[in-house]
Amino acid sequence: MVDRTESPDGNLSKLAARRAIEALRNGVPNREAVHQLGCSQPLTEAHFLKLLNQASDENAPPRSGLGMLVSGDFGSGKSHLLAHMESLALSQNFVCSRIVVSKETPLYDLGKTFDAAIANARMPNRAGRLIEEIASKLKPESEAYHQLLRWSEDAARQGLISQVFPACLSVYYGVPDEEFRNDIESFWAGSRIKVGQIKSGLRMLGETSKYSFRAPRLAELPPQRLQFVTELIRSVGYRGWVMLIDEIELVGSYAVLQRGRSYAEVTRWMGLSQGDDYPGLIAVGAVTGDFAAAVMGPGPDGKNDRELVRPRLESSARYAGLGACAETGMRLLERECRRLEPLGEAEVAAAIEELGRIYNRAYDWNPGMYTSSTGGTGFRQHMRYKVRAAISEWDLRRLIPEYRPDMEMEDFTPTYQEDSDLERESQDDH
Repeated sequence: MVDRTESPDGNLSKLAARRAIEALRNGVPNREAVHQLGCSQPLTEAHFLKLLNQASDENAPPRSGLGMLVSGDFGSGKSHLLAHMESLALSQNFVCSRIVVSKETPLYDLGKTFDAAIANARMPNRAGRLIEEIASKLKPESEAYHQLLRWSEDAARQGLISQVFPACLSVYYGVPDEEFRNDIESFWAGSRIKVGQIKSGLRMLGETSKYSFRAPRLAELPPQRLQFVTELIRSVGYRGWVMLIDEIELVGSYAVLQRGRSYAEVTRWMGLSQGDDYPGLIAVGAVTGDFAAAVMGPGPDGKNDRELVRPRLESSARYAGLGACAETGMRLLERECRRLEPLGEAEVAAAIEELGRIYNRAYDWNPGMYTSSTGGTGFRQHMRYKVRAAISEWDLRRLIPEYRPDMEMEDFTPTYQEDSDLERESQDDH
């Protein structure tokens, strides 16, 4: 049976409504919930829409400044905002990738971040794996293909990407071999490839003299893949690629060298890393409101990254050149975050009323007016807590009609304590 988001009367289907409630109950907004509840950050939304327009403006600078950072306390709606931005971008013909910084996806490792972007990518009105779907849309006889091939050859001559990328393009669309295509798709998506295999394909096409290359260094490939895949996305008619990066505050649990590398990556994603131009790429990062003071500020409450990070990077032979980028990234996180606007009582009431309608649709049970008060040590009544408190009360009243719950909650406060496992993983960097 096909699940439809909306029923014939235009409302959420019962299954979609239950999915929305389950996601909100666990503090994770899904598409249906975001669509129904909307977003109450008009200034931030307007700035994001401006970035979307700039990304496809041929007269605008190629990449400068096409990124934004948002901040807010835990539970204030950052993830909800990113989900709303994803919906906006998809509706305007952008490919979108939502990335959550984690131990498996550390911000300082562009290769792993790129892997997550590929795995989580969504396309407007199209399902499937990103590279496979986009490659199937690009036709070798089209002008778009020839423009992409010319771009890749020019970029390779300028040293921006390896010659292996235009070579792979020629083989992928010139040699009708499914194994070749699968391996090249995997390479574009982040896997290794055998250079001999590509050269074999070039021999079949009689193009061995056209491209001269050796296996590129693995450390050089992530930024090249990011640039190439963004161009591949645009070549099939999408306006660009939007990266939505959540929970940047996890950087606070890294060792100092990893934090420095992460700040340099923030600079890259915000479009301010010299020499790294990614036309059509937009990044939005979300971070907790107290991150800058707690991690970059001086002790005893801060980690004093403003003083420690650049010397630590410059003492590393491998990352000595990242000092200036790291300082820019710290400045951006300190001064350029757009703080989420607090919701007024009327906005909160309207959101809870709409939530009640979703709950009614999900369970055929009318929750009526939400009346419970919430409190507790350190509790700041952010939207996440209000939503979860309302759903918890309705669950209890629906299952035990005579029960009258009194909710008590405590706010979660990030500690930014360094993770010993992450620190051990960074020993190869020393």
